Formats: sequence, C-alpha cells, structure tokens
Amino acid sequence: MPGANRDDNSGKYTETYPSDAFISALEAEGGSAGTQPIADRVGCSYETAYKKLRSLADDGRIGQQKVGNANLWEIDNE
Repeated sequence: MPGANRDDNSGKYTETYPSDAFISALEAEGGSAGTQPIADRVGCSYETAYKKLRSLADDGRIGQQKVGNANLWEIDNE
C-alpha cells in the first residue's frame, strides 16, 4: 500500500481514519448527519466515510436511519 503508514514496532498498517474521528465528526454536526458532511469533516471520501459509519452502526456504536435515499447517522443516547 504505497503511502500507507506502518507501525514502527509491529510493521502493521495503521488506520488512516480511526473510528473516533467519525464519532467526533458526528458530535460536531450536532449528533446526527448524512454521510457527506461527515466525510467532509473527517477529510475522507464519501465511500470511506460510508464504510466506516456502516461498520460503526453494525457494531452498535452509532444509530442509522434511512431517510428517502439517504442515510442519517446518529449518536445513540441510550
């Protein structure tokens, strides 16, 4: 992976966009937002944001609603 960061000790690739960056971006958007505003805040592509947000929703860390053709991602306040 050209340009990817590796951990000096383990040699494993490090995460370019950690999950916490997406949760922080969602909080900065007031607790709910679509995919593109989150991608813009994190500084990644729409596709990268969608995949990470989908993973967070699947893990139960954030909520997700379908609104028309769009996804609305939400901080779970339960």
